[in-house]
Amino acid sequence: MILHLKRNASPKERKDLLRRLALQGVQVHYSPGSGERILAAIGDRKALDAEALDKHPAVARVVPLDTSFKLANREFRPGRGEVRVGDLRFGGKRIHVMAGPCSVENRADFLAIARELRHSGATILRGGAFKPRTSPYSFQGLGEEGLRILAEAREETGLLVVTEVMDTRDVELVCRYADIVQIGARNVQNFALLKEVGRARKPVLLKRGMMTTVNEYLMSAEYIMSGGNYAVLLCERGVRSFDPATRNMMDLAAVPLVHHWSHLPIIVDPSHGTGNWRWVPPLAKAGIAAGADGLMIEVHANPDQAYSDGEQSLLPERFRALMRDLKKIASVLGRTI
Repeated sequence: MILHLKRNASPKERKDLLRRLALQGVQVHYSPGSGERILAAIGDRKALDAEALDKHPAVARVVPLDTSFKLANREFRPGRGEVRVGDLRFGGKRIHVMAGPCSVENRADFLAIARELRHSGATILRGGAFKPRTSPYSFQGLGEEGLRILAEAREETGLLVVTEVMDTRDVELVCRYADIVQIGARNVQNFALLKEVGRARKPVLLKRGMMTTVNEYLMSAEYIMSGGNYAVLLCERGVRSFDPATRNMMDLAAVPLVHHWSHLPIIVDPSHGTGNWRWVPPLAKAGIAAGADGLMIEVHANPDQAYSDGEQSLLPERFRALMRDLKKIASVLGRTI
């Protein structure tokens, strides 16, 4: 349940409330930005006496939650929340665009595309150093060498870096190089990995699984937040459907739904959502119109030679044209890119 504390509650009254919650085996989380006035009391609902808590002198209001996700709930952080990544803020007026190739293939090509993306207006570089592939014989990424290339590109361009972690043993390594740690669609319910990044205190980009409901998706975010890491960005990347015409079904209805249920920012990945570069621009525009707080777009200088996902990657010149269109759409909505 969510407890709204009285502004004039004394330190003694607050201390007594926390003592009572601790005796009931309750985990307490304070809502970011609330000045310790809103807290989530998470534990056995049968052990929590809502009526007694409502009468406590430190408590102004008790809000029972019927949903299984508590910390990702808008009741925990009313309104639209913001997640800070360096000097950038997700969830506010500005829409951020993450762009880059699916994989970091080599130093020269990645640095070249990073320069292109900076001039086109992207704010974050994406690129996989560890790649989850359907086939064990496909390119699996450069590992730490790829992470070093990402860090070099950040140093040269000033763009922040997002890259995926796949294994609990690699979380510390990836956090050393990345500004945002990505949990991919295949690991959305890898609970050991979610717990590990929840302890890492590094912003997390959590992609929706290809067969994950929105409720299950928010429960995965809950795993991260329950570890004390509230800097979670959600990413809608399409779900698997009956129709093979597109790689996935881009569920844009999930964007306003997430904003209705949760305070967490959500971005859209039209590259994986469509699987074909031709459909990326219209879905990117639709994502912004639906209220997305950012986009993740795959861009490659030579898609036919890409080690992975070349068919859904935009050429740099097409990305530049898309960015010009996105700025116009954002301005109509009172936002910026």
